Amino acid sequence: MNDKELSALFKEKFQGEHEKQFFAPGRINLIGEHTDYNGGYVFPCAITFGTYCFVKKRNDLIVRMYSVNFPEKGTIEYSIDELDYQTKHDWGNYPKGMLRFIRERGYHIPTGFDVLFYGNIPNGAGLSSSASIEILTGVMVDGLFQLGIPRLELVKLGQNVENHFIGVNSGIMDQFAVGMGKIDSGILIDCQSHEYQYAPIHLEKHQIIIMNTNKRRELADSKYNERRKECEEALSDLQKMLNIKTLGEIKEDIFEDYKYLIRKEIVRKRAKHAVYENQRTLKAFHALNNGDLQEFGILMNASHASLRDDYEVTGEELDTLVEAAWSQPGVVGARMTGAGFGGCAIAIVEKDKVADFIKEVGKLYKQRIGYMADFYVASIGDGAKELTNEVLL
Repeated sequence: MNDKELSALFKEKFQGEHEKQFFAPGRINLIGEHTDYNGGYVFPCAITFGTYCFVKKRNDLIVRMYSVNFPEKGTIEYSIDELDYQTKHDWGNYPKGMLRFIRERGYHIPTGFDVLFYGNIPNGAGLSSSASIEILTGVMVDGLFQLGIPRLELVKLGQNVENHFIGVNSGIMDQFAVGMGKIDSGILIDCQSHEYQYAPIHLEKHQIIIMNTNKRRELADSKYNERRKECEEALSDLQKMLNIKTLGEIKEDIFEDYKYLIRKEIVRKRAKHAVYENQRTLKAFHALNNGDLQEFGILMNASHASLRDDYEVTGEELDTLVEAAWSQPGVVGARMTGAGFGGCAIAIVEKDKVADFIKEVGKLYKQRIGYMADFYVASIGDGAKELTNEVLL
């Protein structure tokens, strides 16, 4: 939908013109998978797909929300003084949780508002639509009522919504990328200290292709918890001789010297991925700072191989996509992104090879898996912001 259509729909749903409009992106993680809860680094970027909202203040305490993406849920309505989780409010609990935590931090939201949401992030692709709507709500309320909330505080509030309102045990990467993203840049985030640095990603002759397996990620949550436990077990074994708090503190050579302490072979493999992936992420950051896209691609490929062989979170669908991508001309690198067991992979591809790449990888995937993958050409964009004179979509 374009901004004229959204503006007309807002008018139809809320009987008036909107005052302001805002945008928050989705994200992809370029490298650094399953390192966040191991005290390591991640390297995400914001993308130009995301969530939009049109909003108008009200004169009372009522909040009315409508999503173009969930029309069957109708308009969700509640008072700004009643911000408890309610199953019937479905997707609306994400913005509601954000409002609750903003108020609990002492920021005054004087009135309710009418808001229309619209997202063009592919559903179920693991590109972080929940963090997008959380940070969007924060930026929207901040802009609407001039609250002056520091951006990093909004990022942390978004993670709190996931952990303590929705009940998902996730790290801070998604909200960080959505809130702090910068055009043509990746963000290296230290998941322990929340310190961050940007690295330029100049893709004049290349594009990032997002490849969606279209597989439902039923396994991801249970295996995610299992992997966390395995990494905790490895850490506990290593702590018998190493003075460390996380696996992210160890370099490869130290790991190789002390891995014999990890009693179970399968647990040793999980720890190896966490340690080596963390170091790959730092190397990837330095490669991009040196303008070395080829080295970055090599590290992406090694990341996927480690996620497949040592961490075992890829699965047939992701492996088929990535291995098909590796075989195509003009591909710098490809890997799964996200929790695994479905969701998406990414590839960096020469611009003039993109059409052939999509056709060939799509064909190989359909032959092997039996149904189609979806492909999206993505650009690296800014973090959440108010849209002023920009054309919206």
